[in-house]
Amino acid sequence: MRDTTGGHWRIVDLTHPLTTTMPRWVDDPAIEIQPWARYDQHGYFIQQLTLGEHTGTHWATPNTLIAGGRSAEQFNAQELVMPAVVIDVRTQASHNPDYRLSLDDLCCWESEHGPIPAQSLVILFTGWQNRWNDPAAFLNADATGTYHFPGFAADAVRFLVTERHIVGLGTDTHGADPGNDQDYGASTAIYQADGMVLECLAGLDQLPPQGAMLIVGGLPIQGGSGSPARVIALIP
Repeated sequence: MRDTTGGHWRIVDLTHPLTTTMPRWVDDPAIEIQPWARYDQHGYFIQQLTLGEHTGTHWATPNTLIAGGRSAEQFNAQELVMPAVVIDVRTQASHNPDYRLSLDDLCCWESEHGPIPAQSLVILFTGWQNRWNDPAAFLNADATGTYHFPGFAADAVRFLVTERHIVGLGTDTHGADPGNDQDYGASTAIYQADGMVLECLAGLDQLPPQGAMLIVGGLPIQGGSGSPARVIALIP
């Protein structure tokens, strides 16, 4: 995670490096990074990448779950810059890996920081970013293969969509939904509202509860459901 200063903004990189050993869903494509052209043979160097669209730090678009939903190339550049709201549930998540952000949590956050601004992307800071280098701990699967990590409750997302008019969700886990939610209620709610999801974020401990601006470097893959992304936060 790189943190530098640019003009009047502090710049924070929220992106994990792409490696062949990083966590991934068990059914996702294997990650391969291998040389394609070499200096000694070709005079230049290029690597070939094989990975899924939702690999590493990535953005995901509505067509992930919604047939006919917008795909990656249909989002314009203006939509990839938005204010960030960060809700810290590290304490709750440390006691309960299946923790779900609730309406009460939103009420508590707003009582301290004010109403969540419209057109924001709401990020859930669970502390799971610290598990990134231990894929087993990051995915936290039980003996049946069910994952256990925190996420958004579906009714909280529906409130954020209908009452706060947010444009997306973010998290430092591998999914906006709790790992044991096989109905994907939170993701479905934001995708039905034509919003995006950012997953596997890093560096969230460097962001304020509000005031940061996000730049999402998602690839405009034709028909894509998202892509690995460089996500940058600008903090005044």
